[in-house]
Amino acid sequence: MQKIRNIAIIAHVDHGKTTLVDKMLLAGKLFREGQAEPDQFLDSNDLERERGITILAKNVSINYKGYKINIIDTPGHADFGGEVERVLNMADGCLLLVDAFEGPMPQTRFVLQKAIQIGLKPIVVINKVDKPNCRPEEVQEMVFDLMFSLDATEEQLDFPTIYGSAKQGWMSTDWRQPCDDITALLDAIIQYIPEPETLEGPAQMLITSLDYSKYVGRIAVGRVHRGELREGQDVMLCKRDGSMVRSRIKELDVFEGLGRTEVASVKSGDICALIGIEGFEIGETIADIETPEPLPTIAIDEPTMSMLFTINNSPFFGKDGKYVTSRHIHDRLIRELDKNLALRVVPTDSADSWLVYGRGVLHLSVLIETMRREGYELQVGQPQVIIKEIDGVKCEPVEQLTVNLPEECASRIIDMVTRRKGEMTMMESKNDRMHLEFTIPSRGIIGLNNAVLTASAGEAIMAHRFLEYQPWKGEIERRTNGSIIAMETGSAFAYALNNLQSRGRFFISPGEEVYAGQVVGEHTKDNDLVVNVTKSKKLTNMRASGSDEKVSLAPPVVFSLEDALEYIKADEYVEITPNYMRMRKIILDETERKRANKQ
Repeated sequence: MQKIRNIAIIAHVDHGKTTLVDKMLLAGKLFREGQAEPDQFLDSNDLERERGITILAKNVSINYKGYKINIIDTPGHADFGGEVERVLNMADGCLLLVDAFEGPMPQTRFVLQKAIQIGLKPIVVINKVDKPNCRPEEVQEMVFDLMFSLDATEEQLDFPTIYGSAKQGWMSTDWRQPCDDITALLDAIIQYIPEPETLEGPAQMLITSLDYSKYVGRIAVGRVHRGELREGQDVMLCKRDGSMVRSRIKELDVFEGLGRTEVASVKSGDICALIGIEGFEIGETIADIETPEPLPTIAIDEPTMSMLFTINNSPFFGKDGKYVTSRHIHDRLIRELDKNLALRVVPTDSADSWLVYGRGVLHLSVLIETMRREGYELQVGQPQVIIKEIDGVKCEPVEQLTVNLPEECASRIIDMVTRRKGEMTMMESKNDRMHLEFTIPSRGIIGLNNAVLTASAGEAIMAHRFLEYQPWKGEIERRTNGSIIAMETGSAFAYALNNLQSRGRFFISPGEEVYAGQVVGEHTKDNDLVVNVTKSKKLTNMRASGSDEKVSLAPPVVFSLEDALEYIKADEYVEITPNYMRMRKIILDETERKRANKQ
């Protein structure tokens, strides 16, 4: 029987988790010396690399001193909470990775809370001690206080601490004495993380994650809880609603290094992938066919935000994308449901639009960005929070928001958050920076990120996580400026943009194609303004002094996808194609818009 350790890695966004796992894979001799090593094995899709965030939980394993260490990478963003909860069920312990300067952050807290409730044994890794002005001892105290406030047991509070720098590739028990490898960490894992219990009896396995292959379909991934699973074995799938379905395991794989290896049987305690199980959902149990006993199912976080997805029906429809019909978009959304747990897709009254529910703007924008890169064209409406009625009271989701920023801009940020119905719960200053905590309705967070970064000259670090549903907080003022809308279709001219500069900021540059009803800028006043940006200069044969001076235009405002989703008003859409992103009014024709507004 191979000795096994199952370990999950918990960290806030950008504290070096993926880098650390890469170094562990190197230590596990997955690559021969001198073989070219890729930068990051885990964040393998382009989106994860560009944003530097982990979106999908992944499994890898290494062999060290005769032990097999299964490493489970978890996402750091609270928006992907659906991923985190079920993944932790596979582990017996966790590595809590903390930045030696920033200390524990709210999203670390989010995952750690889940881990402590399950009863995982933590090892604390304080990373980035090579940074100037880092404070490893203080951070270690902060971690202890955090665990204490999360009701950790005596045993959990007695955690070992390892210091080091994943980037430089060393870990040690004393941060003042760097060494040249990370064996201190691997030894700590073997010493402190408990071995999975080997339970004898009828087989049981909880499906906690899933993989997808276009050859064999959906693959169930989980940890064998009790007994043994064999290839070709008949099993019972215990569904959420209590029904039982007979099934057969066609192939059984375990995780070896970065890939999977086919095996004949898997014993209790190891993590494996089953091929051939049909129609399963995450949180259901694979059990012995003679005596099927279901394990408790996993509760998955409910979505808190919805967005309208619809086909692209703008004048530029089909010029850029490969998949543009409602059938294409519908099939793609249904495919996404196979692996994206916290997502719901609900058809609307019309055949070519859907309501898509998710955990937050980031969760939904990652889906939109993925679809756009695959060649889809679509339009999405303004994000809406999900309102529930609890005991006859109208309730909305409320989040905990933490902002870390320089002292001189704290007052502006506090004013900004309180206007959005946020209530301050904590304020403390450390090293010339303020740490603020608020509770704020999810509606108030939409569009807040940009405003906070502008007000703090890009210095603020902002993070938020879902708390609970609370009674409705009243109206929140959103963007007050109106839109500048193009009057007719054509190319934008510098001459026209120059004459209109006093009216507001533009989102387009000269030479761009625009269509009637497209939002091309932000008006300085609060009403919408329809302008002609396609007007060229009429040439005459008269010469006049001063008529031919150079045009100097302010650069256009460039939006990222999240910014655009947070920026639009209720009567606007964002049109997304593989190469372009435009904002537009839902009703393109100006007279029809006026008629609709009157009604």
